[in-house]
Amino acid sequence: MIRTEVLRVFVTVAASGNIRDAADQLCRTQSAISMSLKQLETHLGAPLFESDRKHSLTDLGRFVQSVAVVLLRDHDTATGLIEGYAKGDSGQLRIASVPSVAALLLPEVLRDFLAARPKAEVDLVDTDSADVRHLVETGQADLGLASAPVQDGLIDTPLFEDDLKLVCRSDSILAQTARPLLWADIEGVPIILNETSRGIQAADFLALAATARLRVRNVTSLLAMVQAGVGVTLLPGLATRSLPVPLVALPLADPTCRRTVGVLHRAGRVQSPLALAFQQQLFRVIGPLATRFDLTPARSGRS
Repeated sequence: MIRTEVLRVFVTVAASGNIRDAADQLCRTQSAISMSLKQLETHLGAPLFESDRKHSLTDLGRFVQSVAVVLLRDHDTATGLIEGYAKGDSGQLRIASVPSVAALLLPEVLRDFLAARPKAEVDLVDTDSADVRHLVETGQADLGLASAPVQDGLIDTPLFEDDLKLVCRSDSILAQTARPLLWADIEGVPIILNETSRGIQAADFLALAATARLRVRNVTSLLAMVQAGVGVTLLPGLATRSLPVPLVALPLADPTCRRTVGVLHRAGRVQSPLALAFQQQLFRVIGPLATRFDLTPARSGRS
């Protein structure tokens, strides 16, 4: 078997036209270069050079050179790809995220992440938490950014906490309340449920939710329903930063009414170096992002 490094020696000597220059380029002794060439010629059973001075190639030498140049180029490319993948510098990363995180937190994170990794590719899908969990669980996404509840089979590392807000029209009587809203304030008001509602366990809210007649998963459609006066809804504060007129987001008095967004991946599956690198960057910058968007970096884990 011909070793790659022996072919590299031969190609370097053939290109430089002498052993001395080839030895300098490869940082090896001239005797080591000569020995490698001798071993290659012995293995092939024929000379590669017309003379000992290595100025010109034989027909076999020219053939070996043409093949070896391509082989070494492909070898070096493959080695670079493998090493880059192992270091988290290349590869493909599939991310599923709730829309508010995808729209407000990820642009800066992905800008810097991709700028530092020209050979990396990211496929981002924004959807609700239930869909995010499904995509990660079924292997259609490598990482997910979603809120609780998290089913078995997923590992969830908390990223930040976000207070929930009540969203209503600005001409609603609720919008005139000068204090954080109590659940009792919402009694008798039609409420539209959404994916965020599933994470609220307060007994008073569950009683209100039992009277709901409409559930909408898509945020754009949900806000259109509130705009039309169909009812009010609850959304994370991050999702209410750019509400269309005439909608407003009102604080809630219940301190438990908040969501925790975590980074999800499948249990029992080794994560790619690129996925690990993305998570490291995300957790590294969540502090400044949390300050800017009125979030609280997560304090404890959930699984």
